[in-house]
Amino acid sequence: MRVGVHINRFNHSEGAPALAAELAAAGSAAEAAGVSWLSVMDHYFQMEINGGAEDPMLEAYSTLGYLAGRTSTVRLGALVTGVTYRHPGLLAKIVTTLDVLSGGRATLGIGAAWYDREHHGLGVPYPPLAERFERLEETLRICLQMWDPQNNGPFEGEHYRLAETLCVPGPVSAPHPEIMIGGTGEKKTLRLVAQYADACNLIATSPEQLRHKLDVLRGHCDALGRDYDAIRKTIGYMGESATAEDLDAFLTDISGYTKLGIDTVVLFPFLGEPAGWIERFAAPVAERLAELE
Repeated sequence: MRVGVHINRFNHSEGAPALAAELAAAGSAAEAAGVSWLSVMDHYFQMEINGGAEDPMLEAYSTLGYLAGRTSTVRLGALVTGVTYRHPGLLAKIVTTLDVLSGGRATLGIGAAWYDREHHGLGVPYPPLAERFERLEETLRICLQMWDPQNNGPFEGEHYRLAETLCVPGPVSAPHPEIMIGGTGEKKTLRLVAQYADACNLIATSPEQLRHKLDVLRGHCDALGRDYDAIRKTIGYMGESATAEDLDAFLTDISGYTKLGIDTVVLFPFLGEPAGWIERFAAPVAERLAELE
């Protein structure tokens, strides 16, 4: 099992002027620690459970572009982009640019979106949930079409119409940047994972619940003729042991997940200064989990 780190707070004790140096240090620390994945939140406002809208929040893809220039090996992505935040054609172009400039390290992390306050606050349309899932599926189809050099459009959908799906230069990743869908919904989200995604991100609630979700995903794969094993499974770990830097407690918590075929456990530090935390906690976690292979 590999280790990822999800940077989700930007409330540095020295304020905004310190964020660039902190992010650069976090990227260096992650690579030195053997961390395989580095992600940031994609929100306009900070989440209510993580300090609230008045807390600092950086734009995700600008941040990932900066991290791409300060790293060389770690995979980069948003965890996850809300489908409502950007037009699908623009999103595909943005992720392609990240992939090109990072040397093929970009992942498109995407989901159906949920944070209504930030949409209403900045005047971004927030359609009902059913429509957001319709838009999510169309967006996945559009991105795949834009990453297909043999198909430059048009695209005619219920919610999006593109006269041309040109994307030049194309991605460095072959055949395209990894697509990761976040969420655990059994009827829609996991079906979309089976049909379109290269990876999924599930929440580490309990080994039993996760085993059930993976069984549901396997069922969707069987129904669609998709190879279940071809999908990279990742989990987001939000336990207090990570923030508290309690290595023994973390290893106890994660032990039940190690036999479920999980590729990467993504740690959520819930700290505004993650570089030191990566050195103190994520590095020994990566070492210990590598020993379990």
